[in-house]
Amino acid sequence: MKRFISTIALALLAVSCTTQQAVDTTPQTFDYSGGPQAAGVDPQQLTQMDTLLKAFVDDKKAASLAAFIAKDGKVVYANAFGWKDIENQIPASLNDYYVLFSQTKAITTVAFMTLVEKGLVDINDPVAKYFPEISDQVLVKINDDGSYETRPVKTPMTFVHLMAHTSGLGAGLAGEARRKKSGSGTPLGFGSQQQEIQPSGQHTGGGNYHAAYLEEEMLALAKYPLGFDPGAQWNYHISTNMLAYLIERISGQPLRDYVKQNVLQPLGMDDTDWFYEADAFSRFVKPYSLVDGELVAGSDVYSRGTVSAQQTYAEGAIGLNGPIEDYAKFCQMLLNKGTFNGHLILKPETVELMTTINRLPPAGPDGDQLQFGLGFELYHDGKKPTPAVSNTAYAWGGMMGTDFIIDPENNMIALFYLNMYQRDPLYPTFLGKAYEILKNQPEAP
Repeated sequence: MKRFISTIALALLAVSCTTQQAVDTTPQTFDYSGGPQAAGVDPQQLTQMDTLLKAFVDDKKAASLAAFIAKDGKVVYANAFGWKDIENQIPASLNDYYVLFSQTKAITTVAFMTLVEKGLVDINDPVAKYFPEISDQVLVKINDDGSYETRPVKTPMTFVHLMAHTSGLGAGLAGEARRKKSGSGTPLGFGSQQQEIQPSGQHTGGGNYHAAYLEEEMLALAKYPLGFDPGAQWNYHISTNMLAYLIERISGQPLRDYVKQNVLQPLGMDDTDWFYEADAFSRFVKPYSLVDGELVAGSDVYSRGTVSAQQTYAEGAIGLNGPIEDYAKFCQMLLNKGTFNGHLILKPETVELMTTINRLPPAGPDGDQLQFGLGFELYHDGKKPTPAVSNTAYAWGGMMGTDFIIDPENNMIALFYLNMYQRDPLYPTFLGKAYEILKNQPEAP
């Protein structure tokens, strides 16, 4: 009997050791050693990537850009081209800061899911359970005098709706009513009115650009009815700000503090933040627009907002900034199913929950519809930026041209950074070349 028990114990120990060994092989840092051959890449392919990206700059399609590719945790490619500041001939580097805009949303969503793992909230909970002021009405008509008519929602808003952008907040007639009230002419505030205001941080338009705290904006938003029944449609953007505000209510911390403590700092994303000291302004790339074949300097209102004197307004939909390798750490954590830099951010099953289930309503007659999980675009069988992208991949990007993709089937991540208001679609060309580089890689040992 004792021998039998010992045999079982040895077997269990062997399984435990095997499991531990499997965990230990997950890359916890980026491996730059050994050069391209160690990563199984033909150096000539990397030269071709250099030529492609340099041509983007030489052809005046980009002022500056940065690119980062890793497979199996090995850095296959990391380089920057162009000028951080054309007028002053300051060359671009991988350490430059980029305004990330909607790449903030993915980090905010991951931060919320850490609350789920702590047992403080469930993704299917009604938002009203934590924020009773949230509307349970759908706006159906705006009257001539500015009043409006509503009806009750068919289904309550849940956190799934916030993470998938199907909440109905600020959508349709509801968005129109709010913009009329606030006097903003553009839904995201990227027009002339925004350009004239020195913000405290980066503010979503359609509301109060002078709000000192996210709470002010969300309490004002909650006074309006919804634009449609939660889950019925996809309406991008504002839902992640409400998600961010709920992070504050549930955690009892400001969004910035919670995200830094639970996501950014554990991953070693030391240069990614909403705000910086004044001397950090020089690290930002200067934004440009492509106008009639020429690069024209654009407003730096968003980068200036990061070094403003008042550093209290941080929202979840936009606002984070940083260098490309910092965000690559976040991508690698997700590819690793929740771990990087020796820290567990999310459990593997949580990452799967976020990145494998399409949360949007069924496609219409044309069938070619965006697929979206919890915080990320999915590529199950839909339209892809390049054909080589696998069905397991998920991704997102930012308004001024920062893009990332995480592809579990190919065990790779790729990021491509621009900061341009108007531009040609360069990312698909870069991504196609990235997959070409990796196509003939041997499996990792």
